[in-house]
Amino acid sequence: SCERVAYALSQGVPDLALGATCALLKVNSSRCFEFCAREASQIFGGSSIVREGQGKLVERLYRDVRQAAIPGGSEEILLDFTIRQAVAKDLKKHKAAKI
Repeated sequence: SCERVAYALSQGVPDLALGATCALLKVNSSRCFEFCAREASQIFGGSSIVREGQGKLVERLYRDVRQAAIPGGSEEILLDFTIRQAVAKDLKKHKAAKI
């Protein structure tokens, strides 16, 4: 969770150790944003596609979803990175247990 990452950073945990967690947080937040924008668009109906009136905020949010998600990396790349980090960490722990 976001609080866990913030706490870890305040305790001096190196950034390298938090990379996978931050990647998962980014994927989860962009998916949540996309879901909320889509549901708001469903609620407002046709009003959500015009740039004026009651639906203008929803239309803006729906356009901004991709702009918010793209700069940090695509979800597929971030999820792949997270899996690779978890496997590497597990292999390292497994090798240490054998010694």
